[in-house]
Amino acid sequence: MTINYYIRIFIILFASVFQVTEASGQSDGLQGKLIVGYQGWFGCPNDFEANQNWQHWFIHQAKPELLTVDMLPDVSGFSPQDLCDTGLPRVDGQGTVKLFSSQNPNVVFTHFRWMQDYGIDAVAVQRFVSVLSDPKQKRRADNLLKNVMLAAQATQRGFFVVYDISGANPNTVINDIRQDWRYLLNEIKVTENSAYLKDKTKSILELWGFGFTDRPGSPDAVFDLQQDLKNAKNPVTLVGGVPTYWRTLSGDSKSQIGWDRVYRNYDVLSPWAVGRFGDNYGADQFIKKIVIPDLIETQRLGLAYLPVIFPGFSWHNLMINRHNPSKAILNQIPRRCGQFIQRQIDNLLKLKVSSIYVAMFDEVDEATAVFPVETVIGGLPAEAKMVYLNQDGCDLASDWYLQTLKNVEIIH
Repeated sequence: MTINYYIRIFIILFASVFQVTEASGQSDGLQGKLIVGYQGWFGCPNDFEANQNWQHWFIHQAKPELLTVDMLPDVSGFSPQDLCDTGLPRVDGQGTVKLFSSQNPNVVFTHFRWMQDYGIDAVAVQRFVSVLSDPKQKRRADNLLKNVMLAAQATQRGFFVVYDISGANPNTVINDIRQDWRYLLNEIKVTENSAYLKDKTKSILELWGFGFTDRPGSPDAVFDLQQDLKNAKNPVTLVGGVPTYWRTLSGDSKSQIGWDRVYRNYDVLSPWAVGRFGDNYGADQFIKKIVIPDLIETQRLGLAYLPVIFPGFSWHNLMINRHNPSKAILNQIPRRCGQFIQRQIDNLLKLKVSSIYVAMFDEVDEATAVFPVETVIGGLPAEAKMVYLNQDGCDLASDWYLQTLKNVEIIH
């Protein structure tokens, strides 16, 4: 560990003793906040315990044809000792491609420092139910969460846990969430962290994926889980990461009648938007046909609404390595030099929404990341098929998306 790391730990402990984060408004819930989703799932060999994999970077080995991401981070803002060398030559001949591990507390701290510098208020930390049954993967998830807890305190950013049920076991998903939330409360003591986002006295918790046609869960079982979480000794304000068409039980939503009760039993509804449109016209139509009717319905129900925006989309390498070449479309939803996400932001601010969720901070797997990424092809591995920030004919800085988010003013 570096000296700077120990200095930061001292600052964190000092802040926690004197509760300086109380002034950061973490009891205000989601109101007025710009929130980013945070995967934190990246790994390098020898980063934690006996891991030997390039988790979420490559399948098995660091080779161009085994990449599972479509963009690469700009790592110039990290200390060299905190990076992992892939050994892959860059296109421009300037050395080899370097990556990072989210298991490294210095890396997570750097991410949160950027969030602080660019005015991002809160972080939705993804916790994937599918890995909780694997002790090694669960320990990695725990270690990431501990890194987040320290970094959030040090930078006075709020955070909350999101249970993502993608790939979860249909037979155990409900019980897995129950058990893990008890574990986080009693063992990790996650909600006792001064940076954990509160809605008045209630901790905020999100369930993402229930009700999607390709996700597990029955409406009755999910409803019981909601009730238990909302009425527990330590009750939560429950956010639902729900299908786009939750109102009509159509499209990406399961159609059984019971799901309407589930969706309306959340305290906050956050319908998924990634990939639902691909240009400015589509963004405008999404507002007209989906968001405005959603707002009318949630206001009628007395529920809060958390809309989702995204910068673009591409998952060519992920689909290639999942043996699904028909979906392997490079730069499938172009970023259009930043115009695409700016249109989404402008549309939502006109509606005076009270909060916005950005998908995602660090997800280069599907090229939705808003943190600094490589701007030109020269920074990518030779022989790789990837997207770079200025691919659509731009001349943007690697942190352009963070600069854009810094200018977002949510009035509530």
